[in-house]
Amino acid sequence: MTVLPDMVGYVVRDMAATLKFYRLLGLTLPPELDREAFAECITPNGYRLSWNHIDMVKSFDPAFEMPTGSRVSVAFKCASPAEVDAVHATLIAAGYASHKAPWDAFWGQRYAQVCDPDGNIVDLFAYLA
Repeated sequence: MTVLPDMVGYVVRDMAATLKFYRLLGLTLPPELDREAFAECITPNGYRLSWNHIDMVKSFDPAFEMPTGSRVSVAFKCASPAEVDAVHATLIAAGYASHKAPWDAFWGQRYAQVCDPDGNIVDLFAYLA
């Protein structure tokens, strides 16, 4: 048997607002997906991400409730420490919440965390020189 991880999926309340956030991170998501109950993309480096509208999820799992807090995060690799700062600043200027401003982490990376529209923490990082 061969079982491979294939996709990270999120449940969202507002598809258009969520996809707008991820477009600012450079993902190609056609505008017609804003009106869909399911959206997905394959990132340039081969990861598959998906977003499922809460109404669609409740159609097959009526007991589903949106979790609170962040249990899983997706980390976006930036080209440089300066790009971590720039992407963080762009997202904050666009109205998204910073969870943690950029800092030099003890594990050798420039790191920052922002919240998507549903409160999921999204990590930004680049290796320090």
